[in-house]
Amino acid sequence: MSSFSIFNSPFSIVNHRLVGDGVSHLVCAKNTRKLVGPDMIVLHYTAVAGSEAAAIYLTRPDVNASAHLVIGREGKIIQLVPFDTEAWHAGRSWYAGRSGLNRYSIGIELDNLGLLRWREGLFIAECGRIVPAEEVYTHDSDGKLTYWHRYTRVQVQTLMKVCEVLEEYYPIKDVVGHSAITTRKVDPGPALESALRE
Repeated sequence: MSSFSIFNSPFSIVNHRLVGDGVSHLVCAKNTRKLVGPDMIVLHYTAVAGSEAAAIYLTRPDVNASAHLVIGREGKIIQLVPFDTEAWHAGRSWYAGRSGLNRYSIGIELDNLGLLRWREGLFIAECGRIVPAEEVYTHDSDGKLTYWHRYTRVQVQTLMKVCEVLEEYYPIKDVVGHSAITTRKVDPGPALESALRE
């Protein structure tokens, strides 16, 4: 049994699985291809309501997507795929001269509704959920306003602690958003950049 933990970290890695307070595991049997020495972390948002719903969806055998972790808004973590197994989160992707980044990366999904629409005085997520104004981050890009679901403080703190453990255990060189590796996606969005600066 191989294990690793950082002194004072709430998390450790045992047999390529995250363990610690608030960590649970699901089985994602569709993912079997081995991942040797992942050197990237790719961040995503779920765009659905609830980390449990996202995790269950991603483990379904008929869904061609998965991730290693889902981090909830309250800081709870669900691991779907061991870190030594390839997950299907990056899709058609390229970064720093490489393509097919599922082969090199750990995918982390953050429970967040993502890009919102403003319609009839309401902020509405792609899934149809109405988001309260206090959970909305307004981003100004050259005078064009866009609206995004805010990440919670505990969620971002949990993400940072998880990344620290992963960076110590694996040869991680880059932590990037999904939008940095493909033009098809906008996640995790500017609300995460803002939260990381706070």
